[in-house]
Amino acid sequence: MSFHNGNSKYTKAVKKMILLEALLVLVLAAAVVNQTKVTRINSTSVETETEEDYIKWVDFDISYDALCEAYEWDVDTYDSETPISWTELLAYTAAKTGGKFDKSALKTMKKAAEEITSGNTTMQELTNDLKYYAYYKEAYDAVLGGMVGEFEEEIEDENGVVSFQSKYGLKAYFPLAKGFEYTHYDDFGAGRSYGYDRKHLGHDMMGQTGTPITIKN
Repeated sequence: MSFHNGNSKYTKAVKKMILLEALLVLVLAAAVVNQTKVTRINSTSVETETEEDYIKWVDFDISYDALCEAYEWDVDTYDSETPISWTELLAYTAAKTGGKFDKSALKTMKKAAEEITSGNTTMQELTNDLKYYAYYKEAYDAVLGGMVGEFEEEIEDENGVVSFQSKYGLKAYFPLAKGFEYTHYDDFGAGRSYGYDRKHLGHDMMGQTGTPITIKN
């Protein structure tokens, strides 16, 4: 009888230990779950913030005149003490005009460029309080970035001697191999009619099958 009572006490003690361990496991599990929730919430906040900062779409409505004028300011001021980046100048103009590039926008662009070249201000000062400047700058850099800069041009003199000369300007190149025929028309910005309204942000060139395409890294 005494053995039975002792065994019963041992069993109760073991059950208490098992119950205590189970409680500890549940506490740890709850802590892990709560930490996971916090991590997920933090991850969601990061993802939401990233999505808000990500540019999903922007209308590229820069006019030909605006592109030419911004390009000329970039090239003309390249070697000066106040160089102007054409993408920065375009982004500034878009931020000031809401993305419009009409005649009034060209005046805005010209005034800013003249103020910068005269030393009265800088692009940073002009854009400090412009809410959407960074937005347009990122978008225009994605389209126009790398098209203007330094490059080496191959030059052949009257004696047939070939040399390379450093230049600064438009570096964009023609994509079709020389000598191959193609047809095209100015369809950049033309409306599409595939069930909804959108503009064609490109320029189609129709060549024959097998026409080599120039690729430049």
